Amino acid sequence: MTRFDGPGESPGFLLWHTTMRWQRAIAAALHPLDLTHVQFVLLASAWWLNQAGESPNQVRLAAQAGVDVKMASEVIRRLEGKQLLTRHADPIDARARVLVVTPAGTALARRAIEVVEDVDAEFFSPVDAAPLVQAMRALAAVPGRA
Repeated sequence: MTRFDGPGESPGFLLWHTTMRWQRAIAAALHPLDLTHVQFVLLASAWWLNQAGESPNQVRLAAQAGVDVKMASEVIRRLEGKQLLTRHADPIDARARVLVVTPAGTALARRAIEVVEDVDAEFFSPVDAAPLVQAMRALAAVPGRA
């Protein structure tokens, strides 16, 4: 027995389909920039943190992006290989490496953020985004702006 009349009434089922549709749109938009979605998220997160005066290590960046540390490590190596970010010894913790977005990475991050925001604007245009963001923030347990 199910509590829903059908899958179209299940919030989880609808979220799954919505997420898959959104991810396909993001992937298609990022493809010409030679970025995967996770590469974009980590590059943009590193850029945002650098803009805020922080040089995060891999663990901090993974936490900011909401991804597994091991996955972040693999993607960071790829971004470093593309010369979009660099890793330097952390002056405070010899075991850690701080991440700094390169000028090329900064330019690509800015362009990619613009592309993703355009996709988001079109994708979410059928609904009022403000209450949707508030609901998603509560479900994702992501703190809001002060």
